[in-house]
Amino acid sequence: MAGGGEPMLLDLVQEISSFSCGSNGSKEAPLFKKDSTDLVRRVALLTHLLEEIRDFKGDSQPSDASTLPDWGSDLVLALQAAQRLLSVASSYSSNTISDGASKRIAFQFQCVTSKLEKALGNIPYEHFDISEEVQEQVQLVRTQLRRAAKRYGCSSAKMISHAISQPLERQFDRAQSSKMIAHSVSNNHEVTAKLEMVPGSNVRKRRGAVQMVSITESAMTLFTSSDTSLSKDIDAAKQENSSTDIEEEKEQVVVIPDDFLCPISLELMRDPVIVATGQTYERSYIQRWIDGENATCPKTQQKLENLTLTPNYVLRNLITQWCTEHNIEQPNGLVNGKMKKSDGSLHDVSGDVQAIQTLVRKLSSRSMEERRAAVVEIRSLSKRSTDNRILLAQAGVIPVLVSLSTTDDTLIQENAVTSILNLSIFENNKGLIMLAGAIPSIVQVLRAGSMEAKENAAATLFSLSLADENKIIIGASGAIPALVELLQNGSIRGKKDAATALFNLCIYQGNKGRAVRAGIITALLKMLTDSRNCMVDEALTILSVLASNQEAKIAIVKASTIPVLIDLLRTGLPCNQENAAAILLALCKKETDNLACISRLGAVIPLTELARSGTERAKRKATSLLEHLRKLQRP
Repeated sequence: MAGGGEPMLLDLVQEISSFSCGSNGSKEAPLFKKDSTDLVRRVALLTHLLEEIRDFKGDSQPSDASTLPDWGSDLVLALQAAQRLLSVASSYSSNTISDGASKRIAFQFQCVTSKLEKALGNIPYEHFDISEEVQEQVQLVRTQLRRAAKRYGCSSAKMISHAISQPLERQFDRAQSSKMIAHSVSNNHEVTAKLEMVPGSNVRKRRGAVQMVSITESAMTLFTSSDTSLSKDIDAAKQENSSTDIEEEKEQVVVIPDDFLCPISLELMRDPVIVATGQTYERSYIQRWIDGENATCPKTQQKLENLTLTPNYVLRNLITQWCTEHNIEQPNGLVNGKMKKSDGSLHDVSGDVQAIQTLVRKLSSRSMEERRAAVVEIRSLSKRSTDNRILLAQAGVIPVLVSLSTTDDTLIQENAVTSILNLSIFENNKGLIMLAGAIPSIVQVLRAGSMEAKENAAATLFSLSLADENKIIIGASGAIPALVELLQNGSIRGKKDAATALFNLCIYQGNKGRAVRAGIITALLKMLTDSRNCMVDEALTILSVLASNQEAKIAIVKASTIPVLIDLLRTGLPCNQENAAAILLALCKKETDNLACISRLGAVIPLTELARSGTERAKRKATSLLEHLRKLQRP
């Protein structure tokens, strides 16, 4: 067996697969029976995958591995969240639930399905030599989970609609999104390393013990319901678990204190914030709730007098202390002056730690020259290696760099912003940068900094927005108008950095309207008609993302973009032709006026030629659009 965590994963899958969705202690069927049944069915399909992983005879990990790999930890967390949600959802019927609680549980189904889909995407299938048949089965499960998450997001006008792990597949081919991101990385003049997508995990398996969250009374207090059926289910679960060896359970299970769990995500909080009602939530989840036009506290259903999110520093410190006491791995991977290598071994970095700490202290020197020299050196160090990015963050450099990024000294500002960009390459640093309140400072630089600082500020926003929850926070910060301004009036490099950041931010549905209101359509049309043709690809890619949004559709048509798109069908490069066809198809879905417009403007001939000799994607889009035109012309 390749790793020590697969049996636990199999146990979780088997427990969920045997979950009964039809009984809740009342005469009526559970309100979320279909949702629960679908989730159980999808999880059950993972059995063959985990069996193949269990039976794999690889030599990369010993059979007694003391820690789960990142993909295993992510999958455990996702399955545990699914298990807890099923327990809670099964207790409600239509006559025992309020509208607020119903809405909350639907939101939780969205979060869990999205989390599970992401976890499945991180499994190294090739390493375990997973059979094609099982891979196809898992791909089917992932597709179903993506659709489910999207359905939950669109089921209500006030429901959260956040981007899931691979949202680009809903808009255009995977190759197109890869091209856009690859272009961003290759275009970045400072960061030479590939952006490292290191999946984070809230709870890891510690040596000799798996840290699992028990189903306790927290499930009851989470939803503030007086229904006693839930407590009966919990008591039954406790009774069932009591048959296990108590001493073994004490050794192998660490129960997260209820106060440390976010009432929305059911996960250990990393960035707890307090809302106006005094309740505490994980920042990213409550921000999604608010961004979905919800003006009530999810737990108490009281109206929020204001939407201010106040950091709960006391609770954050308690959680950090608790994680340390229970050997829960911290994000930086640094333990007692030693750094973990990719092969799991440790190497001594204590000397580097001392040197970096000394350098960071110089950032606060009274000497301007010493500060300048220190920030230049930090920029250089942050560019060189992942170890440096970890050590610099551990030394507390991020908050200092954030404060220096708005200084009047141009040299210090440019180097501070670029250092933050370099540090953000390491995935776990993204959260620290967000915790340091960097976004307002970066936006300020984007508005008033030097051109180099603006360019790197835009690149930093792109890097941070790779995390879905950050797309929401950045979008709400006022960054989008500043990025659109750079897109219109920046240098070529600045325009490309702004385009990449806007592309990524606009994957989140809530940011599309913000971009339209900031004037992005006018800027994109100018890029399409620029005789130099240097940013046609970027403009079309962003339009491909926006075209599914109704507000954007209206603005695109109003800006007289359709004739330009039809002209690109005739004269554009193959990639431009397929994007133009995709945008026109999106504009014409359920829009007969737009269909009639492209017919009058002579789109049939270039579409027919594209359907015959274009790229595979272009053929599909052109054929579909021609079929819509034929239906329009039928009597």
